[in-house]
Amino acid sequence: MFVPSPTVSAGWLEAHLDAVTIVDTRWYLDGRSGRAAYDAGHIPGAVFLDLDHDLSAPPSAVGGRHPLPAPAAFAEALARVGIGDHTPVVVYDDGGGSVAARLWWLLRSLGDKVAVLDGGVGAWCGPLVRDSVPSTRAQRTPRPWPETHFVDIDAVDELRSDPAVLLLDARSASRYEAGDPALDPRPGHIPGARSAPWLENLDPLAPEFLPRVELRRRYEALGVADADVIVAYCGSGVTACHDLLALELAGFSNTKLFPGSWSAWGADDRRPAETGGHVLGTSTITS
Repeated sequence: MFVPSPTVSAGWLEAHLDAVTIVDTRWYLDGRSGRAAYDAGHIPGAVFLDLDHDLSAPPSAVGGRHPLPAPAAFAEALARVGIGDHTPVVVYDDGGGSVAARLWWLLRSLGDKVAVLDGGVGAWCGPLVRDSVPSTRAQRTPRPWPETHFVDIDAVDELRSDPAVLLLDARSASRYEAGDPALDPRPGHIPGARSAPWLENLDPLAPEFLPRVELRRRYEALGVADADVIVAYCGSGVTACHDLLALELAGFSNTKLFPGSWSAWGADDRRPAETGGHVLGTSTITS
């Protein structure tokens, strides 16, 4: 089954409902239940996977708030909802793809056929259903995370001073510059990183991705065309995947994820922090 990647339209999904497994990944930073949102109404045939329990390992100071799930645990979560070794997947949320992009990145890094529903559940024109979807358990083989697709905290500390490497921070500009005490372990960002808020990948009038030519223009302005390697991070390794998806839409594939992101970097007092903007003369580095 051919699945356009990394995004599909609601029209495409409606025409291929029986050929893909649809996954609802709604999740809310304010503590609301994504499962409750799913139960209240979801796209017909969709199954539910939870960011905290299915798409992440338990949080830790070393791994951050949303570490990569253990390969065996991830395989078990997928098998439980009927996603096997060769199951094509379309994933959605109601947050502009901010959480759906996490499952997209996880599956894409393993070589699976996967796409994000552009516009999320709001783009779906058909009825939403409330019935639970009976899942037939699938055969899913645990596979290690390919080391070519991500970097750990020590690698980031080395790469950040390499002029051929570009670090992108997907958090909001205000969190990049000064942090948010409710979310971040300390103010600032990784020294040398450039601000690339994930929300700016979207059309301001609708929660859909900007046209590819506009995304390419955006990331070229941030310097990606001159980088051999692009590393994306955010608060906990989730919305950074949105930047990675947008970069692929824009035609850039030399990308990596820093899963621990600022929740791991900022929690390690040995790592320096930079506050302010990334324009020369407007930042301050602290240890």
